[in-house]
Amino acid sequence: MSVMKRLSMIFRSKANKALDRMEDPRETLDYSYQRQLELLQKVRRGVADVATSRKRVELQINGLRQKADKLEEQGRKALSMGREDLAREALTRRAALQSQIAELQAQHDNLQAEEEKLTLASQRLQAKVDAFRTKKETIKATYTAAEAQTRINEALTGISEEMGDVGLAIQRAEDKTAQMQARASAVDELLASGVLDDVTGPRDDIQAELDRLGGGMDVELELQRMKAELGQAPAPREAIEPGRPGQQAQQAPPPAQHGQAPPPPPPAAPTQQYRQPGEGL
Repeated sequence: MSVMKRLSMIFRSKANKALDRMEDPRETLDYSYQRQLELLQKVRRGVADVATSRKRVELQINGLRQKADKLEEQGRKALSMGREDLAREALTRRAALQSQIAELQAQHDNLQAEEEKLTLASQRLQAKVDAFRTKKETIKATYTAAEAQTRINEALTGISEEMGDVGLAIQRAEDKTAQMQARASAVDELLASGVLDDVTGPRDDIQAELDRLGGGMDVELELQRMKAELGQAPAPREAIEPGRPGQQAQQAPPPAQHGQAPPPPPPAAPTQQYRQPGEGL
């Protein structure tokens, strides 16, 4: 196969595929129905033309017959007046008219037969056009329903181009929303930890220092508790604040009455000695 034939075949195949994508069966059916209507209109116009010609021939035949009848009457009148020569001339002309009438009658018969054929063809074509119109509308309705069902199924499954674009837009929006939420959470944590400062309000240095010292004290207390659990230091004693639930404030001993000895002081807590790791028992 030559290069030109291959190029021609490729071009025709590409053009055929492009036409298939561009072609709408409903438009094709409407165009075919329009062409059939035009053909039916031409057949009807042909029937009308044949009928017109037939009618014209009929008028000519009627005119010639009237002339022939007139010549026959003239011939009779000439014979009655003894003019045989005039009667012969009238009959000769009447014979010529009879020949023309016969020819026109043959044409009339042919035109009438042609008119009947065209009328029958027009009726059959009309029936075919009506049937095609009914079938066309049925096919169009079925195609429209199938197209709508296909689009609905594609939309439900998300494989259509429009729904694919919508899905991508939703995915991008969700990704951006998640990114903004993560950024907002990170900024909140940085503000809470003091790495970033809130520039929208006045900065309270005293409160910041108190918060820092409080955090350091909490760390020291936790360190002391861990040492006590490991047996390296006594358990820390937290300051008892007045009014704190679950704790009782220390009360001073009542004063001694007159003539009575003062009450003895409370016994001291036993002192526990701790050995450093590595010392002998």
